[in-house]
Amino acid sequence: MRIQVNGRERDVPAGTSVATLLRDLDLDGRTLVVELNRRIVRPPETESARLEAGDRVELVHFVGGG
Repeated sequence: MRIQVNGRERDVPAGTSVATLLRDLDLDGRTLVVELNRRIVRPPETESARLEAGDRVELVHFVGGG
């Protein structure tokens, strides 16, 4: 099925969880914010949050600075 990740289309298997997507992208969910269809997905919810065709995922990374 096709979803959008940060504005780019991506194919993922049906039933993919947000946690699986993060693992597939080699990302650590503790260092970013996940937004699924304009709703924040908290780290404990990533395993249960399932993606559906047409979903829009935004991944926002924390950047340190001063």
